[in-house]
Amino acid sequence: MKRYMNTALLYAIFAMTGGVFYRELTKFLGFTGKTTLSVVHTHYFLMGMVFFLLLLVLERSFSFTRPKTGRVVALYHIGLNLTCVMLATRGILQVLETPLSSGMDAAVSGIAGIGHILLGVSMVLLLIQIRRAVMNHADGR
Repeated sequence: MKRYMNTALLYAIFAMTGGVFYRELTKFLGFTGKTTLSVVHTHYFLMGMVFFLLLLVLERSFSFTRPKTGRVVALYHIGLNLTCVMLATRGILQVLETPLSSGMDAAVSGIAGIGHILLGVSMVLLLIQIRRAVMNHADGR
């Protein structure tokens, strides 16, 4: 449970850092358009902090963590951070108005897509573990 709490705190810090970076970079460069850099903040708050706070509550209630949970959580971390790094990358390129070749544009999108896939797979695996624990709890096991 301590690990989930510490992870939630870390992602809250990442979220605030992402928000400040977005605000300051766009202000410094006078950028007023739309950019994916603006969603790094919310991704880290919701998919990071809130998600791990929910895991904390579920662990306290149902003790779902098993030996393989660490690997699934590691996959989640990789997916979330890969997604956010690519959102930041695309956003910085948008703010700097850097032209991208179609190949580079596809590469950024593809890597972000891989991050989303890892997030989705790990989330489903965690939900299966939580479901199993909830069912066992309901059955009195």
